[in-house]
Amino acid sequence: MEALRTRERVIPVGTTVFERTPPAPRVIAHALAGTRQSVFWLDDLPASRPRASFTGEATADLVVIGAGYTGLWTALAAKRRDPSARVVILEGKRVGWAASGRNGGFCEASLTHGRDNGLARWPDEIDRLDKMGLANLDAMGDDIARLKIDADWERTGSLGVAIEPHQLEWLDEWAEDAASRGEEGVVRLDEQQTRAEVNSPTYLGAVWEKRSTAMVHPGKLAAGLAHAAEEAGVEIFEESPVHALDDDGDRLKVVTLRGRITAPRVLLATNVFPSLLRRNRLMTVPVYDYVLMTEPLSDAQLAEIGWSSRQGLSDLANQFHYYRLSRDNRILFGGYDAVYHYGRQVRQRYEDRPASFERLASHFFTTFPQLEGLRFTHKWAGAIDTSTQFSAFYGTARGGRVAYAAGFTGLGVAATRFAGDVMLDLLEGEATERTELEMVRKRPLPFPPEPVAAVGINMTRWSLDRADHDRGRRNILLKTLDALGLGFDS
Repeated sequence: MEALRTRERVIPVGTTVFERTPPAPRVIAHALAGTRQSVFWLDDLPASRPRASFTGEATADLVVIGAGYTGLWTALAAKRRDPSARVVILEGKRVGWAASGRNGGFCEASLTHGRDNGLARWPDEIDRLDKMGLANLDAMGDDIARLKIDADWERTGSLGVAIEPHQLEWLDEWAEDAASRGEEGVVRLDEQQTRAEVNSPTYLGAVWEKRSTAMVHPGKLAAGLAHAAEEAGVEIFEESPVHALDDDGDRLKVVTLRGRITAPRVLLATNVFPSLLRRNRLMTVPVYDYVLMTEPLSDAQLAEIGWSSRQGLSDLANQFHYYRLSRDNRILFGGYDAVYHYGRQVRQRYEDRPASFERLASHFFTTFPQLEGLRFTHKWAGAIDTSTQFSAFYGTARGGRVAYAAGFTGLGVAATRFAGDVMLDLLEGEATERTELEMVRKRPLPFPPEPVAAVGINMTRWSLDRADHDRGRRNILLKTLDALGLGFDS
């Protein structure tokens, strides 16, 4: 087998670090014994009574469909713009139960799933988008403080770590690009400096972006936003799935199982779930992401790995991992597998995937072998609303009376706040700095129908895996998708 010599280590080409140094099977079995199939962030919330379901008939000034981050931020912004407006949120299950309560809690400033993705798609406005994204993250932190939301907000920044030799060049390019633009708070770390921050034998170097990322408790954020919205006068109804959105003269009729609301304006914040607008049915696909959460680390275990600056971390592979510390010093470890199921379906049975959890556990102990013996308390999964441009898209329907945003593709925690203001601008027919963005005005390409979608997505996943095994080299399929503006470089 061909080998690459680097820093006095001989590394076989064609294998990744996780395949070269896997932990013993007994370590994985011990760590996963007794792990609950449950979302830690939601289990960590105080018990609360479900909100009432919507019944009967009513009128409102604005109906928001969906009580995740997008719907909650938008409802709050709507009441801030017009405190007298009657704003109603209809949620199919409970506040924050889906993607908003299941994510890793990384609040990235980028509105475009990273600068590289934005530069490839909107080169003429990427600098403006970066500034708007950072301003949005700043404002999000200010809102959380002003609204007194205890969401474990930590402005730690993030580390992008190289775990393969070919990724070191990417770190250099990243740091050099930031320096050429005068971007502050981007620091290139060598191997020793990286391991001084977080001690893993897999790390070869890193870039620390100190300003662009905050950590948050996803469940507490959703619950806090809902409480703040109700304090502002927003009405939230749970267990009220919407079955139809019909025209009713110059108004719209929102139909639930046991009631109807009419309103002049409706906002769709339904994320990965099938859109009430036929035009958007092919615009996203659900891709399942898997996560493990450890028990709290002891002081001695923390001393073994360092991590005193508590940054969010991710590696630079196409199939990447993301991980962070919770307030009580658990490690959330997720990513790598991104699984698409035929038919664009969102199903609870897709959430329990033993092979993915075992793979994550193996990769965790390769990353932190000094934590052998640690157990995982929780495992879960969630569906990511993936779009072909790998960031949110926006639009209106029904003569400008309906606005929507979807397709955040895994980096939407902070972007949902921005999306709320975009959608309200669109509903109000305002020409603002936000609505004039090409990113907002231009719709991405839809995904093809089945079976083409499943074949294409799974071929792309296979190609990304091959690239990770071949020093990042992209094959003809990936190069073609790049040329068409459909390539993924996360």
